[in-house]
Amino acid sequence: MKVKLESLEYYLNLKYPINFYPETEGYTAIIKDLPGCMSQGETLSEAMDNIQEARELWVETSYECGDEIPLPAKS
Repeated sequence: MKVKLESLEYYLNLKYPINFYPETEGYTAIIKDLPGCMSQGETLSEAMDNIQEARELWVETSYECGDEIPLPAKS
């Protein structure tokens, strides 16, 4: 279902909470507000960079498809 969206820049500038999980070799990062948006990295810094890239791609893809983009959860 197509929904009315704000500008792409609006969604790209939203701050989503990120959860980091230490693994045997590195870290896994997940943005729970964006279903399926996750990444990994050998270091915490790499995981942080990778999840930001994954978030941007998730938002851009959803925006281009006209899908709903959830707003960040309020803590």
